[in-house]
Amino acid sequence: MPDLPAADPVSTNILRAEGRVAAADRTSMLGHAGRTVWFTGLSGSGKSTLAFAVEEALVARGVAAYVLDGDNVRFGLNRDLGFSPADRTENIRRIGEVCRLFQDAGLVVLSAFISPYRADRDAVRALHPEGAFVEVFVDTPLELCEERDVKGLYARARAGEITEFSGISAPYEVPEAPDMTVDSTRPLEECVAAILEHVASPGV
Repeated sequence: MPDLPAADPVSTNILRAEGRVAAADRTSMLGHAGRTVWFTGLSGSGKSTLAFAVEEALVARGVAAYVLDGDNVRFGLNRDLGFSPADRTENIRRIGEVCRLFQDAGLVVLSAFISPYRADRDAVRALHPEGAFVEVFVDTPLELCEERDVKGLYARARAGEITEFSGISAPYEVPEAPDMTVDSTRPLEECVAAILEHVASPGV
């Protein structure tokens, strides 16, 4: 994978502004702390399905939650990016910064992206305060992902019509120590319950 971009901004004539509302104030107002729950896995693994189901369950509990989905983000914020290694890294860098803003605002943001490179996922984790980032590996066999592929992307990738496709013509680096692993072959409600149990303590 490509080298990560420099951490320091290009501009030098900037100064970080500090507001008067602390994280504890937002937690008190909302009744819960902000958190980023990062779903990673192959295309078709069930990331988005899980994220939207967890969002629904959290909102039903009165938790301010929102899903950032990989495809949806590429229609707007990241519409200028393709799927080269460099573009994939920039895609995740931007999303990581957005997640950090959501989390700082006190929301539970559920981020569903393939995010194939460990270094990119680790960089997003490093943006967050300790305990505010939860990496969820949606562990699904490749053959099942292909069976679930309603968009026909795997078939096109195997035919050479799509290049840089994670798991086929581009790498997917399995998390070495995720905060949680979900077996998406199990019933959806079981997976959602397990995720809720994990992310609901403490503060959510």
